[in-house]
Amino acid sequence: MTAPERRARVYRWQIPMDAGVVLRERRLKTRDGLLLWLRQGEREGWGEISPLPGFSVESLEQAQAEAVGWAQGWQNGDDAALPTLPSAAFGVSCALAELHDELPDAADYRAAPLCTGDPDELFAVLQQMPGEKVAKVKVGLWEAVRDGMVVNLLLEAIPDLQLRLDANRAWTPLKAQQFAKYVNPAYRSRIAFLEEPCRTRDDSRTFARETGIAIAWDESLREADFTFAAEPGVSAVVIKPMLTGSLQKVREQVAAAHALGLTAVISSSIESSLGLTQLARIAAWLTPQTIPGLDTLNLMQAQLVRRWPHSELPCIALDGLEPLL
Repeated sequence: MTAPERRARVYRWQIPMDAGVVLRERRLKTRDGLLLWLRQGEREGWGEISPLPGFSVESLEQAQAEAVGWAQGWQNGDDAALPTLPSAAFGVSCALAELHDELPDAADYRAAPLCTGDPDELFAVLQQMPGEKVAKVKVGLWEAVRDGMVVNLLLEAIPDLQLRLDANRAWTPLKAQQFAKYVNPAYRSRIAFLEEPCRTRDDSRTFARETGIAIAWDESLREADFTFAAEPGVSAVVIKPMLTGSLQKVREQVAAAHALGLTAVISSSIESSLGLTQLARIAAWLTPQTIPGLDTLNLMQAQLVRRWPHSELPCIALDGLEPLL
């Protein structure tokens, strides 16, 4: 019996960003990426490949070359290994998982809302949030003292709030201490974690030990010398699948974290709505007890092919994209 015919397409897309989105001190005017579509017989699968500028090790052009080459081979019957670049490996593995019905449909569309510092605005969002109240604040973009005052204000104004903070290694040990100085010690236990406060892991560990504020690893997970270990003051790991690699690698990292009693959070790398809906499914599957960090669609001006529930952004249809293959 002959195997069903295979078809593959790779589409390139570009979505305008809201003004003011700054990543690693560079303004991101558009989000650019690829969609991979696979079909075999009656089944089909989608994957997104969108390296994040300033964070991914590969460029979009490099990922595109790998993805198109892999898709051409697959279409011709070659079951080659996954691509090696993280974004290409992740997108291809998601498309294959959908094709083979290995990515569960159930999704966790809850998202820790990203707070810009206005407690009234955040309070209104949290009122609609079922269960635990969790929000995220980016710190390290402004003065550390200001960050500390904003975080303290939020924790004071909303007594049952748990905050996730992300510093992206922005602080020297001195600035990190300046931040902590303005957060009431009585509130610090309600900081679920602060992602990578300092430029080195050792400085971050020292910060956690001296302040009692729990930290989480994010960038560290993608460094060659990182190993999963239970450490005092470390409560979580933040896994960004687009920067991590294949779905299998994501599963292995979640399992390693859970085995140590650490919280694993599936987090966005500013994917399109299609990519975000897949991350919501991965979160429901692998981290069902944990609210994922997927509140990034509002940074974009449009959705792509698959809609995020209740989003009113216009949606770019497939016929609006140009196939590369």
